[in-house]
Amino acid sequence: MMQSRTVQIWVGLFVIMGMAALLMLAMKVSNIRAFSGEEGYVITARFENIGGLKVRSPVTMAGVVVGRVSKIGFDKEIYEAVVTMNIDPRYDNLPEDTSASIFTSGLLGEQYIGLEAGGAENYLRDGDRIQLTQSAVILEQLIGQFLVSQADK
Repeated sequence: MMQSRTVQIWVGLFVIMGMAALLMLAMKVSNIRAFSGEEGYVITARFENIGGLKVRSPVTMAGVVVGRVSKIGFDKEIYEAVVTMNIDPRYDNLPEDTSASIFTSGLLGEQYIGLEAGGAENYLRDGDRIQLTQSAVILEQLIGQFLVSQADK
């Protein structure tokens, strides 16, 4: 009786450790940083149209992920989307005149923000805003423009 109780305790501990390992793996794969203490610094950008951009979408520079989209809002006064990005503290040397564009990975893939460095000597700091932005290219709008231009001919 005592031996079967010990086996049950060990099996229970093994199952709990396995579930914890699966949870950690799921967090790592989904890029959720719930357990990491890295905060980075926050910058914002305004776009006329963000398309299908989502919170936690990557922010890249030269193909390297330098941060994530942390919040998406709407400015009611100027009718533009406000995108807040959390940039990894390792990349604290982005020039002030950095530009931001919304791209799509592949033909119908997820959308992400691509940053392109400018030539300014001063760097973006926590709370700064990127001035030069390019909105997402919406496939439906392109098709509509093409059809209208063909109808005019």
